Amino acid sequence: MNLFDKLNQAKQEKLQATLDQGLQFLAENAKKDGVVVLESGLQYEILVEGNGPKPSATDTVTCHYHGTLIDGRVFDSSVQRGAPASFPLNRVISGWTEALQLMGVGSKWRLYLPPHLAYGDRQAGALIQPNSSLIFEVELLGI
Repeated sequence: MNLFDKLNQAKQEKLQATLDQGLQFLAENAKKDGVVVLESGLQYEILVEGNGPKPSATDTVTCHYHGTLIDGRVFDSSVQRGAPASFPLNRVISGWTEALQLMGVGSKWRLYLPPHLAYGDRQAGALIQPNSSLIFEVELLGI
């Protein structure tokens, strides 16, 4: 086996390990009280149930969010920046598009996303490795 093959094999093993760790985390998380598991693989916990309107996929929403890896490392947080983010709901990762359409304005949920609902096999920034499962606390402030 040449150096290129060894490096490629090591990369594939790391990708598989990241995927396996995330799927194991999600399998355990699904057993917790209060965690809802949808057919897509999306998991969520309702922290605060808002009673406002629910957005559609083509709406622009304003949210506060706090994103972590399954080991707790923060990779992005509008909360830490002190400024909410606004974006078209159909222009974000599919787990957000799915979850936020279920949330009424004023809701705060914790989302648990398997890789296929997050960034899949793509690297996203410095901390999010390919095949990463992600956790977000999302508060829907407005549509």
